[in-house]
Amino acid sequence: MAFSESEIERYARHIVMRDVGGPGQAKLKRARVLVVGAGGLGAPVLSYLAAAGVGHIGIVDDDTVSLSNLQRQVIHGTPDIDRPKTDSAADAIARLNPHVAVTRHPVRLNAENAVEIVRGYDVVADGSDNFATRYLVADTCLAERKPLVMGALGQFDASLTTLRPFETKPDGQPNPSYRTLFPEPPPPGSVPTCEEVGVLGALPGVVGSLMAIEVVRAIVGFGEPLVGRLLIIDAFTMRFETISY
Repeated sequence: MAFSESEIERYARHIVMRDVGGPGQAKLKRARVLVVGAGGLGAPVLSYLAAAGVGHIGIVDDDTVSLSNLQRQVIHGTPDIDRPKTDSAADAIARLNPHVAVTRHPVRLNAENAVEIVRGYDVVADGSDNFATRYLVADTCLAERKPLVMGALGQFDASLTTLRPFETKPDGQPNPSYRTLFPEPPPPGSVPTCEEVGVLGALPGVVGSLMAIEVVRAIVGFGEPLVGRLLIIDAFTMRFETISY
């Protein structure tokens, strides 16, 4: 896939990397990535995927920008209040990198539309804020054989993993699924929401950036992904731990 002179300059720091290079950058340009949620996690994921040169990004979000979002959802700004998040995020991507095509899905994922939306992409990044959507996305990506990068946030804590349960490990056993890690969602109301307990504003930026790395890794193929491993972040004590599952 040919690059213009401006694209070569834009992606120069990737192209000179031995583990990315021109072929890896071409993979990014051909890739189609769906980001579920344009909020705290989606904001850095969208920004860094656009900056990296992912050729086509889909955004799923049925919400509008509110003033309380701006403490952490840095892809939006004060002038975007009351705008659909898909529109605000798409405009930010266009300002950042005009070479990226964006498809807006201003809807809430449900059992009726999830397969149709997910099917059109190569990799999915889930930054949703509720368990119903997480399980729906995970189940749909398994059925459609799509790699899924999933992040989750608490007040000071967060987690991140990559799911490829449609593939097998070296020993021939299937990779674990989201339901391997969390067989059933917690009872309604048992886990406090962000509105109830808050979230440290910079934490989604850290986790979303790591999610973007996992998405780029899934496309380009370098290094070791977080398949079968859960990265746990404790920002209160600044500790990172990775556990196998």
